[in-house]
Amino acid sequence: MVDYMELAEFADSLFEASDDDDELLGKMLDTVDEETRGALLSSDLLNAYQVFYYYFRETPDELTMERLQLHAASDLARGLVIDEVDIYEVIFSMEDGEPVLLLTDGESTLARFSGPEAYAKIARYIEECL
Repeated sequence: MVDYMELAEFADSLFEASDDDDELLGKMLDTVDEETRGALLSSDLLNAYQVFYYYFRETPDELTMERLQLHAASDLARGLVIDEVDIYEVIFSMEDGEPVLLLTDGESTLARFSGPEAYAKIARYIEECL
């Protein structure tokens, strides 16, 4: 188990070295051991946008980015609404260390995608099916 204080110091060193460059932070996280990376990606030390970028290596639209930046990575355990399309919501969450995107009407799930391709797949689904 990773000590929280050590994890916080390590996160600070990553932020300083990456200088707010999302791409560089993602590359640096790739080099971190799996246990430490998992702890960071599910902690309050990173924001949800940094987790989003790490997994998908894409910059979403400005509103989605702002929504993600306002939440800690730990909030992804419950899921966050990152977009609305007509009457549907796109929810980003983490399940067992995997990114998951859902398209839901609030009562039922229309589509569910997981893994690093989930963002591209849900965008394609929305474009083709809605």
